[in-house]
Amino acid sequence: MALYPAVSSDHAQGSCEATAHLLSLGHQTVHHIAGPADSDPAMARAGGWRRTLEGAGIRAPEALHGDWSADSGYELGWRLAADPTVTSVFCANDEMAIGAIRAFFEAGRRVPEDVSVVRFDDLNVSAFLPTPLTTVHQDFHRMGEELVRLVVEQIRSTTRLSQPRVIIPPGLVVRGTTAAPSR
Repeated sequence: MALYPAVSSDHAQGSCEATAHLLSLGHQTVHHIAGPADSDPAMARAGGWRRTLEGAGIRAPEALHGDWSADSGYELGWRLAADPTVTSVFCANDEMAIGAIRAFFEAGRRVPEDVSVVRFDDLNVSAFLPTPLTTVHQDFHRMGEELVRLVVEQIRSTTRLSQPRVIIPPGLVVRGTTAAPSR
């Protein structure tokens, strides 16, 4: 049992939803630009992606680990852009997705016509892009409210919290960066 209140998103569930969405469009596999291998959220997201592919009878391609930055997404996006069989990518966060999309653009690969991209987080950066990004939305406002509620409850209580950890389910928001594969 946790000694202090904690609130987080269900990273694995969100990854499952993103991967299942891409598979439902007809993509044969989903590549993953993952966060750092020493990050718990990144590993949970990669685990959900891998389990969804394996559950569909698909061998997961190697996850490409970045450092959460647009620069790492750009570098890893170039690696994927060089492979014409890549038609869908799940990026572990917004910044890496933006970097990957830039790499695809520079390589002459169109999103979503040639490559579908889903990201995780749903920060407000999408509002500034010409094509709104399909995303796994984390409800940061609700997470903050839950954390404040838990902290206040712990301050007022003379005993440990019965449920000090709350997991908020994320949700897939389909926008303009996913489509059926063109080939």
